[in-house]
Amino acid sequence: MSEDKGRPARLTERRKGDHVDICATEDLAQDYVYWDDIKLVHNPLPEIDLEEIDTSTTMFGRKLGAPLVISAMTGGYGKAEEINRNLAAAAEKFGVGMGVGSQRAALENQEVARTYSVIREYEVPLRIGNLGVPQLIPQGEVAPLDVEHGRAAMEMVDAHILAVHMNYLQEIVQPEGDTRSRGGLKALERFASALPVLAKETGAGIPREAALKLKKAKVKGLDVGGLGGTSFAAVEYYRAKSVGDSAKANIGRTFWDWGIPTPVAVVIANVGLPVIATGGVRSGLDAARAISIGASSAGMAGRLLPAALEGRDSLEKELQMLIDELKATMFLVGAKDVDELASSKAIVTGRSKEWLDQLEE
Repeated sequence: MSEDKGRPARLTERRKGDHVDICATEDLAQDYVYWDDIKLVHNPLPEIDLEEIDTSTTMFGRKLGAPLVISAMTGGYGKAEEINRNLAAAAEKFGVGMGVGSQRAALENQEVARTYSVIREYEVPLRIGNLGVPQLIPQGEVAPLDVEHGRAAMEMVDAHILAVHMNYLQEIVQPEGDTRSRGGLKALERFASALPVLAKETGAGIPREAALKLKKAKVKGLDVGGLGGTSFAAVEYYRAKSVGDSAKANIGRTFWDWGIPTPVAVVIANVGLPVIATGGVRSGLDAARAISIGASSAGMAGRLLPAALEGRDSLEKELQMLIDELKATMFLVGAKDVDELASSKAIVTGRSKEWLDQLEE
């Protein structure tokens, strides 16, 4: 879950460890569950058998056993290797996608590359590398990454696609945050012209205008990373508070609930590219809701991190439950496969409907 900045190695490792510890122990949720605004219509006569249901799908040319992606969690510090090993083993077993945390740390310090490259030991059907837009442009004395760095990041994990994350909400709260943004879109476009790029938000969502710009920049897909899941403003609030930075802690508290709700972002950012719905996905039901409103797959990290820390068996049980919940939802709406689920009726209610009504005016 950590988004690296290219600082001294010891500081980077401490920050990455802080992120995982905070995400595993603190309440980082928002005060409203936006996925519950999406209602699926029950079919009392589904005319399919539960065992017939096929959850497989194809995304970015890769065959997945279910429309699920284990979202970027970590890398770059000691415990990360074990976490990523557990995640990769589970991703292989269930045939789902997996992303790693920001790889800038490993580009600067080869000693931590193993915490990411462990994913290569497993047959993960969709492997997603990870760098950040702030890292592609000059940040004071820190030189920007170029396309060759992006290629190296992909080779490190044998990635099929490179996520380039946009995380300025997190940056403005981080005590050591990178807040220069001018030139970010052009830099991302340079990467997308040479490498397969997935544009990824990290908790604040993607509006339609930005989605259209990203499509024009030739990215291959969007991870909308919306409001509703782990709040990185909240994560950095706890970090700032722990070091006595009251000014940054105040920013984190103020912007705890900032962003476009994930279901809203899925709808408005649907501009003809594959969409990963990350942000607050708690269950297979939520994953089905995401598919029904236009997502190609659902990404999750928060539900899986505690199990990944506990061990492989716990993680596999958690993923099996998610897929069982997804199948149950498909059965109850009468969808025998993911395509039929995507065409099933979804009703948008509550605050999500209010958002969409306002945005469509």
